[in-house]
Amino acid sequence: MNIKDHIRGVPDFPKPGILFYDISTLLAHPDAWQVAMGRLAREVRKFQPDVLAGIESRGFLVAAPLALKLGCGFVMLRKKGKLPGKTIRHDYALEYGTDTIEIQENAVEPGSRVVVLDDLLATGGTLAASIELLRKIGAHVTGAASIIELNFLPGRQRLKELDVPFTSLAAYDE
Repeated sequence: MNIKDHIRGVPDFPKPGILFYDISTLLAHPDAWQVAMGRLAREVRKFQPDVLAGIESRGFLVAAPLALKLGCGFVMLRKKGKLPGKTIRHDYALEYGTDTIEIQENAVEPGSRVVVLDDLLATGGTLAASIELLRKIGAHVTGAASIIELNFLPGRQRLKELDVPFTSLAAYDE
């Protein structure tokens, strides 16, 4: 099965000139979603995770069912102010400005093997910030993964610079 057949391209979203790769159609197709999770499980298992960390919000859709399939824990990485209780935050630079990502305090034990997941890898900024946050709390980030990778953007190179292996199911060159 070609996973790309179940990913919809939406032109001019969220702004003109952008082609948005939408996984909603993949999620809605039970057989394709099952195949995608099976393939991702096979790849992520190689990183030997204890915990999967999903990046808000579509990363939750990938990491939570995958954690269940692999018998791992699941934790959420969210934007500032979205998690209850005490959190640990990491500020990071955007093209214009900054953003913040947080994890709940004690969500991951120091030394735990963590794989970070999102639906799509583009520039790698949020994934890199997530890796830095997890390292800040003592996690050992063994890998990162997504359903979609945009090859024409520098995401994979950014993760390589952090010495984190990365895998994806579907890559697009434009």
